[in-house]
Amino acid sequence: MTASNLGFAILGLLARRASTGYEVAQRMRQPIGYFWTARHSQIYPELNRLDAAGLVEHEVIEGAGPRPTKRYRITETGRDALAAWVVGDLEPQPVRDLEILRLWSIWTVEPDAATELVGRLEAVHQGVLARYLEELAEIADRPGVRDPSNPLFATRITLEGGIRSRRTALEWCAWMRAEFAAAER
Repeated sequence: MTASNLGFAILGLLARRASTGYEVAQRMRQPIGYFWTARHSQIYPELNRLDAAGLVEHEVIEGAGPRPTKRYRITETGRDALAAWVVGDLEPQPVRDLEILRLWSIWTVEPDAATELVGRLEAVHQGVLARYLEELAEIADRPGVRDPSNPLFATRITLEGGIRSRRTALEWCAWMRAEFAAAER
């Protein structure tokens, strides 16, 4: 059995450190949530599939809940599967971009509403950019951040990708504002 894309996201988290299902769900929000999302209800069944496939294993630990708490860790088989997936064939990704979808129909609203929408998009991108820059600054001087075999290296380069993407989105917003301003003349 190979893992699903969600399974590989979870394996990537567990390769960094062992976690309970709850901790995996929390870590899926941040930092994974910046580029991949999963609902809480998807995570536990995926952990069970990964466990059944021998890609992760668990130990039961003391917990406060009515059910036993399991702490999962990636196995060597799981680490090998993750590494093979990372360098494997790239699959075309379906595009589901709500921002682009809204902008595609922006011609249906009044110019002031369109300009206001672009302003809101700009604010969202600026907020995310600030968060990415803050997170990058937090790890910038940590040991391993420039070592490609260290998880911090991967964190740094993905944050850099997010920063570049948000800066490009902000440039696009500025361009759209200029286009609206030129059209009003």
